[in-house]
Amino acid sequence: MTTVPAADAHPAPPEYPERPGSAPAESLIPPWPGWTAPAALFAGFAATLLVGLIIAAVAAPFGASVTDPPPSVSVLSAIAQDACLIAAALLFARMVAPPRPAQFGICAAPLKRSVLYVVGGYLAFLVFSFLWLLVIGQSDVKDSIADKLGAKNGTVALIAVTFVVTVCAPLAEEFFFRGYFFGALRKNGFWFAALFTGLAFGIVHVFGSPIAFIVPLALLGTALCFIREKTGSLYPGIALHCINNSVAMCSSEHWSWQVPLVLVFAPAAIVVLIWLGLRLWPDAPMDARAPST
Repeated sequence: MTTVPAADAHPAPPEYPERPGSAPAESLIPPWPGWTAPAALFAGFAATLLVGLIIAAVAAPFGASVTDPPPSVSVLSAIAQDACLIAAALLFARMVAPPRPAQFGICAAPLKRSVLYVVGGYLAFLVFSFLWLLVIGQSDVKDSIADKLGAKNGTVALIAVTFVVTVCAPLAEEFFFRGYFFGALRKNGFWFAALFTGLAFGIVHVFGSPIAFIVPLALLGTALCFIREKTGSLYPGIALHCINNSVAMCSSEHWSWQVPLVLVFAPAAIVVLIWLGLRLWPDAPMDARAPST
């Protein structure tokens, strides 16, 4: 005899919680083991070191110094680091199953909510950074990005550094940290994943930014996880990251008329690179290619 279920019986809970807006449920809690988050970070930087040594070895016969590399070597090394982080995320994700864009948050985002989070998050970051530097007595600390990459003088070198800082870094770091690292840890709880991701994000900048900036950057990394959680998409975080890096780059170089150019062309370049990446990604769904309203 067939048993008819009770009318008030509750269905089994879904495998993934409902996501905000139109983002797929898999965009927040992918099936990646938590241990792969730090493992992928280690692998990414190990690969970066190896590729950096290869670049230095190839450039050495042409007179490039290892201790004071020319802008071309520094820029190529920075691009290699970003590429290695993306490759590490994809490699460790593939160990479980062929990765899909939505698992990294490459999916539509609720537009109005995303704008509010980006604007609010950036303003909160600026206020906290100002107060933090004031409290620790480092309000006058300077950070010249172009100087660190050896591109202070030379238009072509400055353009290349600007591209790396405002386009490559936001794309690669968001894809790795908020796309993979946070996603792999998310099943252990939001705050654990967000705080651990923010801490890792701050620590990895210790060699490229003044030590006084590490705490604000760790907070930014945590806030970007919050935005990822609330929108179900990586796009708002990439936008905020791009804005922050663009403003920091323009400020460090004391630019004026260049500011609107950077703020227009950097996001445009990111959109193009994401579009190209999705074109090359096998079976990328259409919902990854445009934001929702």
